[in-house]
Amino acid sequence: MKYKNKKALSLLVVVGCVLAGYLLWQSLRPVEIVAVHYDGNYSDVLVKNFPFTSRGKINWWLENKEMLKAKYDIPGPASYGGYTIIFWLFGEGYKEEGKYDRLCFYDMKTKVNCIEKDSVFRINYSKNRGLTFTVDDGIYRLEENGNLIKIY
Repeated sequence: MKYKNKKALSLLVVVGCVLAGYLLWQSLRPVEIVAVHYDGNYSDVLVKNFPFTSRGKINWWLENKEMLKAKYDIPGPASYGGYTIIFWLFGEGYKEEGKYDRLCFYDMKTKVNCIEKDSVFRINYSKNRGLTFTVDDGIYRLEENGNLIKIY
């Protein structure tokens, strides 16, 4: 009986190590920005390898916001200062509109201009609410002193 328990425990440890290694590998892969689409003060950023955790997503934005502004000119605020940036997983790539609820980008002059709606991160700025981040577990506001406060 003891031999079966050791064998099961060993198998469980091996599976756990493989899973932990895979998650570590996934988290260390760099974020790939596939495309950016603009519609007024809204920017849609198509990404691969985006961080899993809410904290990872917010930290990624804070570490890369200057690069995004310099390379892609986002955010692109409206005349009143507000903007929205939504990060979408690129998934299997662009598809035709089809009969499913897909997000289509009409700045592309092709029928293959839609993606599956799989948003992973949203950033909003308004004068009333300031800078907010919408992630899987709620909405956070970045205060002027740098503190991150969960508001929902």
